[in-house]
Amino acid sequence: MYYHRLRDLREDHDLKQKEVAAFLGIDQRVYSNYEAGKREIPTRFVAALAQYYKTSSDYILELTDIKKPYPMQK
Repeated sequence: MYYHRLRDLREDHDLKQKEVAAFLGIDQRVYSNYEAGKREIPTRFVAALAQYYKTSSDYILELTDIKKPYPMQK
């Protein structure tokens, strides 16, 4: 499930849940529920985390194993 990617990305960047939650403007307990798969993460947070981690939302959602983000369309 995609929530494993949330944890893996956070740990790969040596971040605590509290730090990611602060970036998203939410409580650490809410973010913890996303990583545990207890709550669905809103699309806006997936998009924000994809930019933050410099990856794609498809990677976070396990639709691809390619971490590199897509080029921006103009």
